Amino acid sequence: MTGRSIEELLRELTPQVLGAVVRWSGDFAAAEDAVQEALLAAATTWPRDGTPDKPKAWLIQTASRRLIDEVRQEQARRRREERAALRNVPPEDVEEHDDTLRLLFLCCHPALTPASAIALTLRAVGGLTTAEIGHAYLVPEATMAQRISRAKQKLKGATFELDADDERLRNVLHVLYLMFNEGYATSSGPELHRSDLSGEAIRLTRAVHALLPENGQVTGLLALMLLTDARRAARTGRAGELIPLAEQDRTLWTKDYIAEGLALAVEAFDTPPLGEYQLQAAIAALHDEVDRPEDTDWPQILALYGLLADLSGNPMVKLNRAVAAAMVHGPDAGLKLLEPLDEELAGHYRLDAVRGHLYEMRGDAETAAHHFGAAARRTTSMPERDYLTAKAAAVRSASDDRPATGNRG
Repeated sequence: MTGRSIEELLRELTPQVLGAVVRWSGDFAAAEDAVQEALLAAATTWPRDGTPDKPKAWLIQTASRRLIDEVRQEQARRRREERAALRNVPPEDVEEHDDTLRLLFLCCHPALTPASAIALTLRAVGGLTTAEIGHAYLVPEATMAQRISRAKQKLKGATFELDADDERLRNVLHVLYLMFNEGYATSSGPELHRSDLSGEAIRLTRAVHALLPENGQVTGLLALMLLTDARRAARTGRAGELIPLAEQDRTLWTKDYIAEGLALAVEAFDTPPLGEYQLQAAIAALHDEVDRPEDTDWPQILALYGLLADLSGNPMVKLNRAVAAAMVHGPDAGLKLLEPLDEELAGHYRLDAVRGHLYEMRGDAETAAHHFGAAARRTTSMPERDYLTAKAAAVRSASDDRPATGNRG
């Protein structure tokens, strides 16, 4: 086995091994340290001595012994670990038991904030370094390390059971959803997207779906991610500029993701009870299943957004419903639906951006330019800022009957 293949094997096994050691010891931080030592030992000895027949069991045994050694050295200060040390080392017959999902659910414990849960999930389950996570969220590595450390401390004594039917599953899906969104449409900085974050969210959601294949919400979330990520290559131009959905070259969309996502979306929609992710996946499917934007079934999308708004009450859903209403009934209908959002989304750049588009549809270039400019000043995403600034300039030029120079769409 080559060094590279050993590296891939260790990456695949890490969350499973960490999950098993955490479940056995009950101490997340100590277990993670022990697993890191076991991984280092494997990376050193396996290329020389060969990969064990049961590599996962080898890692669990090694990490558990390291943890016991640590416990024995600090008995007075760490009573909980001392009790763990008196137990037997986990049996070697652990190869078929996968604790990845339990580890993911533990990282998404209700006691943690979404930001802490995402960071801990990326570190413990996704395998990203603290520096990589800090870079993704534009915070110093030391700050991110403190955030992760505090999250681990909060989990001491937390129940390590798989509650896949209630609040814990909702937290897991919400964390994965937020992780994907931050990767697909990065909220700040020079990049429009972070494919490492969105890709990791898809990988973890696939793992949840593999273990809970009949859950409609899990299936819907995976479908939504695939159908959305399928458009990624067409979202930016050669200079990295943002290209809106209606102007994208759909031949660049990832067809395999679309085919898989469409099948999953249908399966999810037919699985009661109907939830937010199933509805969002159905909307994404209606966008992705047509080759031309003018063929989009906007009446059906509007109906789905109505159901989603009633179910979630999310103001961003109401914002998207206003866009769909404008596409079906005209810009005035959409603008009317935006009025109640002035309080819910006060100061949010997307409210101004949508108003800009709807006033542009209405032919009111001056008002459209005003809202595009306001949105550009409020967003923290540089690609979105550049796009909105260009839109403001373009509609002003059009209102003066001059060519819209500098408008890159």
